Amino acid sequence: MLGELAVRDLGVIRDLRLVLGPGMTAVTGETGAGKTLIVEAIELLVGGRADPTMVRHGADEATVEGRFLIDDDEVVLRRVVPHQGRSRAYVDGRLATASELAEWGRRLVDLHGQHDHQSLLSTPVQRAALDRFGGVDLEPLHLARKALAELDAQLAELGGDPRERARELDLLRFQAEELVGAGLDDPDEDDELEREEDRLGDAVAHREALAAALEAVDIDDGSGAGLARAVAALDGRRPFAAEAIRLRSLAAELTDIASELRAAGDQVEEDPERLDEVRARRRLLHELRRKYGEDLSEVMAYRDEITARVGTLADRDRLAAELDERRDDALAAIADAEHEVGVARRRAAPDLATATQAHLVELAMAKAVVEVSVGDDPGDDVTFLLAANAGSPPLPLARVASGGELARTMLALRLVLSEAPPTLVFDEVDAGIGGTAATAVGRSLAALGSDHQVLVVTHLPQVAVFGDAQVGITKAEADDAVITIATVLDEGARSVELARMLSGSPDSSTARQHADELLADAAIQRGR
Repeated sequence: MLGELAVRDLGVIRDLRLVLGPGMTAVTGETGAGKTLIVEAIELLVGGRADPTMVRHGADEATVEGRFLIDDDEVVLRRVVPHQGRSRAYVDGRLATASELAEWGRRLVDLHGQHDHQSLLSTPVQRAALDRFGGVDLEPLHLARKALAELDAQLAELGGDPRERARELDLLRFQAEELVGAGLDDPDEDDELEREEDRLGDAVAHREALAAALEAVDIDDGSGAGLARAVAALDGRRPFAAEAIRLRSLAAELTDIASELRAAGDQVEEDPERLDEVRARRRLLHELRRKYGEDLSEVMAYRDEITARVGTLADRDRLAAELDERRDDALAAIADAEHEVGVARRRAAPDLATATQAHLVELAMAKAVVEVSVGDDPGDDVTFLLAANAGSPPLPLARVASGGELARTMLALRLVLSEAPPTLVFDEVDAGIGGTAATAVGRSLAALGSDHQVLVVTHLPQVAVFGDAQVGITKAEADDAVITIATVLDEGARSVELARMLSGSPDSSTARQHADELLADAAIQRGR
């Protein structure tokens, strides 16, 4: 609900702050005092059109803030309308767009009167309202449509255009043949080939290097004779036993290295044909990486992917035939579900119209006719129509000219429908009525206030007395300017305000007595 409203420099409002509670709150005051500005402020707050002329004379900008309580949380909406330039919007202090405010507004507030922000004027909301009222089961239709969407996605995956599918199949077959023909099975193959190419590409130099190294260290061939003589010179000399041991170890190590160099030299052979094969293979692998992946692992993964895709496309006609058959069944299921939904909506429409029309009789619109039009299956085109006067053709609610008639129709609909935004604002709901009809309007608004927060701008005491609270709007002069003041009235002030509404004289004892009687009678009617 709207817990707090703050308005600054809007029209004749200089600085206004209201703390609001649940239930029904009546907003009253003399004509021209600025009651409607409260509604306009809320409308601005929920994304309504900003007009620079709304800014109070002499001020740079108008500001509206609202603190909304949502379960255990709250959100603060703010709208700033400058004297020049574009308006600004904020959600919890964060810059936002007017459309974001409107989105919040659709969730939090419904305005009923001569205003654009009326959710029940839109076809989607009217359709949803009819579905809730009639208990229309949409689940089978949703499931049938979901099944069709899944089948269409599978058909699209197969490739819907025959020529495009044939082109894709030719390309993938070429790529698959190239990749399969490459015989890739080791993602590290290129690294191994690189080492082999290095070995084969310089075989002569490798062999010569190995021979030179062997000659330098081979003790048996004499090239290492100096080490042998050093061992012999120290052999048996105890002061140099440690050095002799190290020399023998070094000699043994040289012998082992010489053996390994000799074996390596025997293995190095020139093989030009193998070298050409290795280089050709590496060129092939490089080309495959250039076209299909960063490394051989990616190339191999792509090969597996397109191989499967080739199989799918090649078998597409059979699969497509199966999917097309299932698609026909899905279309038939949708048609059946749409028919059931359409039947249910058309069955519920007269009952909704009758229930709404019954409330309008109590709201001084006894000649009004309400209709709920439902289009062809599945009946998505739902329109609420109203003929406010006898002999008038029923028109869509959005085209109803009278703000009062529209507001009372909205009130009647809200009394019938179970769901609505938490805060409902009614302006001009009592236009053109009085007496028992006004009492019926007040009683209906109070009933609506048992489940929602209801704000009512009214000039009728018979309506205001049903409020859980009453806000008095008065004019005052300050700094040679007229300003609007809003006050939540206590019990005594409320009686005075009701007396003014009854007789135009707040000091009249007779009017005060009548006001107290109205309050007492309203309390009885509300069971308090």
